[in-house]
Amino acid sequence: MGTPGTEAQTRAREKVTRRRVAFAGAWLAALVFVGSGLAQNAPSKPTVASLSWFAGTWSFERNGRVVTERWTAPSGGMMIGTSHTVAKEKTVEYEFMVLRADANGDVFYVARPSGQPEALFKLVRASDREAIFENPEHDFPQRILYQLKDDGTLLAAIEGAKNGKSRRVEFPYRRVN
Repeated sequence: MGTPGTEAQTRAREKVTRRRVAFAGAWLAALVFVGSGLAQNAPSKPTVASLSWFAGTWSFERNGRVVTERWTAPSGGMMIGTSHTVAKEKTVEYEFMVLRADANGDVFYVARPSGQPEALFKLVRASDREAIFENPEHDFPQRILYQLKDDGTLLAAIEGAKNGKSRRVEFPYRRVN
């Protein structure tokens, strides 16, 4: 046996149900529309290619030491870099570096300094003039930064804690032709 009431009451209940379904459908459509807009406006994940602004040869001199850093242009999903420090006509330090993305698209700075094991630093912030890589588990540094200044110089820095104290070392590079 059905719900008691007249045929008019049944039609009224059906009309209310249709309105509720239509209202819920409109809300769902609005949510999908807004969600798709947010996804399109979300910042895209930086790539190795987006870091091409620090490709080239950079150098500076401090205390009789000349430091030269070279980065290839992005190619094959990576950039390859070297750092070479010379004092009194003798190499005193060198480092091999690679910028590459993993399978998830996360970009890593892979550093292999002279006499030390390889270390990976994940890109945590990037723009068209700045890149910050971090590895909080590394001894020192825990952070590597690159910033292209308005005057065309490249400021690189390493930061972190060493022997319980905060430390920052800056490398004020100028482009070498």
